[in-house]
Amino acid sequence: MNLVIFGPPGAGKGTQAKRLVQDRGFVQLSTGDMLRAARKSGSELGKRVAGIMDRGELVSDDIVGELIAEQLEVHKDAPGFIFDGFPRTLAQAEALDKLLAERGQAVDRVIRLVVDEDALLERIAARFEAEGREDDNPETFKVRLDAYNRQTAPLLPFYKDKGVLTEVNGMAGIDAVAAMVAQVLDLD
Repeated sequence: MNLVIFGPPGAGKGTQAKRLVQDRGFVQLSTGDMLRAARKSGSELGKRVAGIMDRGELVSDDIVGELIAEQLEVHKDAPGFIFDGFPRTLAQAEALDKLLAERGQAVDRVIRLVVDEDALLERIAARFEAEGREDDNPETFKVRLDAYNRQTAPLLPFYKDKGVLTEVNGMAGIDAVAAMVAQVLDLD
């Protein structure tokens, strides 16, 4: 099972992914985590990633694809994969489809956590006040939210046309969202 979870920052994607890792043994493929791990590994790919990151450049889709391919091979016996932070663009979605097709696989489900952005902003602002997390700064959050909406919008019809997109109420409680996600995954 290959799963993509979409939702703006703070929507609960990470929380739901962690539950699927724990409950179903899925492997979460977080591009951010993979890039940090590659950098630390000292491998040839890791050295390339480190150089790019040290220059403050964005890591190319090709390199991210290499990292994902590597993890798909390392965890080839996993019951499922959760793609976290990838794809973000139509070109990345097409590249992921190609990468999976080479392995006789596909994206099986795409879950979009639908949230009220005003309520989400209030939640983030309250968390920023309480915890002081830099990424929860309301102004920074608005920029991240706008970028998410611009980048992700074209992906929704792409996956809807493939018949794999399901929307889930991301404003429900954590357990209720987890139950809805489980229901989507257990279709067939």
